[in-house]
Amino acid sequence: MEEKTKENKIKCKDNFGVQTVTLGCRLNIHESHVMEDLAIQEGLKNTIIVNTCAVTKEAERQSHQALRSARANHPEAYIIATGCAVQLNPESFSLMPEINRIIGNDGKLKKESFSKDFPYRVSVGPLERKIQENFPILNHFKGKIRAFLQVQNGCNHRCAFCNIPKARGPSRSVPLGWIVQQIRALCQAGVQEVVFTGVDLTSYGKDLPGNVSLGRMIKRVLMQVPELKRLRLSSLDSIEIDEALFEVLAYDHRMLPHLHLSFQSGSSYILNRMLRRHTREDALDFCDRIRKVRPEINLTSDFIVGFPGETEHMFEETVSFVKETRLGMCHIFPFSPRPGTLATKLDGHLQKSEIKERAKCLRQENQLFFQEILQKKIDTVQSVLIEEGSFGYSSDFIRVTLDPDPGVRQSIQNIRITQCTAKGWKGMLN
Repeated sequence: MEEKTKENKIKCKDNFGVQTVTLGCRLNIHESHVMEDLAIQEGLKNTIIVNTCAVTKEAERQSHQALRSARANHPEAYIIATGCAVQLNPESFSLMPEINRIIGNDGKLKKESFSKDFPYRVSVGPLERKIQENFPILNHFKGKIRAFLQVQNGCNHRCAFCNIPKARGPSRSVPLGWIVQQIRALCQAGVQEVVFTGVDLTSYGKDLPGNVSLGRMIKRVLMQVPELKRLRLSSLDSIEIDEALFEVLAYDHRMLPHLHLSFQSGSSYILNRMLRRHTREDALDFCDRIRKVRPEINLTSDFIVGFPGETEHMFEETVSFVKETRLGMCHIFPFSPRPGTLATKLDGHLQKSEIKERAKCLRQENQLFFQEILQKKIDTVQSVLIEEGSFGYSSDFIRVTLDPDPGVRQSIQNIRITQCTAKGWKGMLN
């Protein structure tokens, strides 16, 4: 849908540049950096770009709130709304007087969408089946030492709880040549760790010519960019990890020892109702296989609690699954139906109070397991990538707070672990 506007002239103050507000996933973080660069190149000033999220009802509520806050805090700013919530429900955003321009996911990475004389207030169209190949090359990541890089977008699956395929479109892969060129540019800018992001990373390459997969692409990247010190992956579907990817995860130590796996439940019955592609046994088998070849790996996951039809026994299966797989800090979401998803039509919906209680219980159990993991490494030395402030992340992606603050920033340091916290460790320079 496109709606022309007569009030599209940007009124700006010369001392105000471009700011981005990012909600949701790591993919959004990469896209926000691209959009900020495009807006600056087009000469926008006094501009705030809000990159919205729609993965849950709460995320969509927060997206609306972020736009209202942007207007309240910057009454003279020119405000652009984009992202998944905008793509799924442009009508609700078009009714918000706080917004000057609305751009769908189809246009958010196109330079012309950020032109001063862009002729539409609302521009949300169908998503392309092929990813654009003329991505702008980021020559920095806002001075950060760790950068998020989109290598895939969209999803061909239709899990019963998810509406993101409608917001992101079909799976599309970024060509290898662009990935290599982008990582080289980031390394020259001081980036030492790159995180590959996407909606369904393990589907990488299926739309490209030749025998391409995520594992084969990663092997080529590590071979062609020897200056890249650390590579990390965002969320993966364990059932789709091919042998090439398993091999590089197991044996190449530039691949960091952390995997975030999209398990969602520890009950095979619930997984089947969710239309997931793995069973409980598949997940257990993968965790066992990867730990045998890389014992130091930290496995984390997402879980949805209270999915329609989940009995107390099935919930307990999930609790025991988390314990048996020795998962680190997990993201645990109480089920909430999303409009247009199959889950809204299923029988067996639980009371909100029961769902909330189960989510609380699983978080508490996961915290106990997580603390056991942390305790085992007290007084060990960990390689930590230090970011802003006196904190960073270990190679297995556990948050480390430096105490005392050594005053080092944007570097990889050896840190002696001295204490456990609720979210990770405290440590000091070794």
